[in-house]
Order: sequence, then structure tokens, then C-alpha cells
Amino acid sequence: MRKVLKWIGGIIAGILVVGAIAALAVHEPLPQGEAGPEADRLARQMLAATHKEAWDSTHYVRWTFPGGHHYVWDKFRQLVQVEWDDKKVVLRTFDQSGKAWEGGVEQQGVAAEKLLKKAWIFFCNDSFWLNAPSKAFDPGTSRSLVELEDGRKGLLVSYSGGGVTPGDAYLWELDEAGLPTSWKMWVSVLPIGGIEISWEEWVTLETGAKLATRHKVGFVTIEVENVRGGGSLAAIGIREGPFQLLD
Repeated sequence: MRKVLKWIGGIIAGILVVGAIAALAVHEPLPQGEAGPEADRLARQMLAATHKEAWDSTHYVRWTFPGGHHYVWDKFRQLVQVEWDDKKVVLRTFDQSGKAWEGGVEQQGVAAEKLLKKAWIFFCNDSFWLNAPSKAFDPGTSRSLVELEDGRKGLLVSYSGGGVTPGDAYLWELDEAGLPTSWKMWVSVLPIGGIEISWEEWVTLETGAKLATRHKVGFVTIEVENVRGGGSLAAIGIREGPFQLLD
């Protein structure tokens, strides 16, 4: 399923716009990279370093994104529960249909549609932050090499489709093993390009997949919390899944 970062949402958008601009205050034009086999090779090295095959075999994932967005995701069946404030949505990600509750009361009609749409936008953004490296070969992507300031090669991944508002691009800086250490962003929701954000505090799921849980930009830190993943609901600390609510 194609996902790209489209909306940094509420507090996060404000923090990044104000904090990042104050800290960095320099717009960088989108670099022109060189596409071809070498760019794809570097992208595959990044996927190997983050254990993409293990991610693909991870059935269930649970995490909390800043802003109080709580997720239980059945990747195999393309279902996700999204909770924030007093709202809960159980969503079919393949067609964005589902059910929604507010204050424990199931919503109908326009009220339900608004919550479903909001949950979908949250999910597109927050699942991309959870594991953006895994999206390097998604349909609608292109990859190219960019020379970094220190002479090493960075991986520019551009998205022409997918998610909510396509057209964003990310320049990955990788360590010698291919593990991301940071990216620079050119995204429609930010007024300046080239904001650099770290990818750090990597954790390894039960399945072997590696995910970054901390991102720093200037003096601001974005923490992804309570990250768990495995082959069963028990592996992520849940006895009974929420998805029967769609029946």
C-alpha cells in the first residue's frame, strides 16, 4: 500500500514550521539527482539494513505517534484502529471505509465520514514516519543519487503518487551499512525545503524489522512510542483485536 508523508498535522506541523525555521532558517532547492542502477542499489542497501523482508512478514504493529495518536494495525488484512482524544476509528485502509466512535457513541453519516477521513490522514502520515525506508520502491516512486557535502552519496526518493497529496521528496543520508541517519524534506506542507531531521534510536521488532523511534530537528524532538510488532496480537500486548467491530 502506497504511503507518503502528506500532512504533519496540528502540533507537529506548527513545531516543525516554527522550530525548524527558527533553527535552520535556510531554504534549499530540491537537488537534481542521477537516476539509474546505482541509485536502486543504494535503496536496496537501505532496505536490507532496516530488514524490509522482516517488516513485510510482520502481521501486527502497535505504536503511538506524537499528538496522542494510538494505532493497532493488521498489515496483512489492511485494517487499522486509530484512537485519539475521545475518538476511535476502525478503518479498512484499502478503501478508507470503516466505523467511527466519539465519546463511546458510534457516529453515522457525515460525522462518521469526517472521522474516517481524519483517521486516514493521520494513518498516512504516522505510518510513513514509522517506516518510511520501506516505501522506497512503492509505486509512484523514483530514486536518484545526490552528492552530499562530504562527498558521499545520498539517496533521493521522490513520490509522484500515493497517500493524500503526492509530490514530496526526501533525501536520505545513510551510514556505511545503509542504515538511515537523517533525511532532508521537500514537502508541500512546509514553506521551506531541505529541513534536515534525524533518524535514530532504532528498535528491533520481534520479527527482526528495524524502526527508528526518535527524530530531531533543531531543538525539537519527535518521539514514536510504544512500538511493538509481531505475528500475533499477543506479541503486541493485545488479547482481542478491535477488527471484529467491522463485522
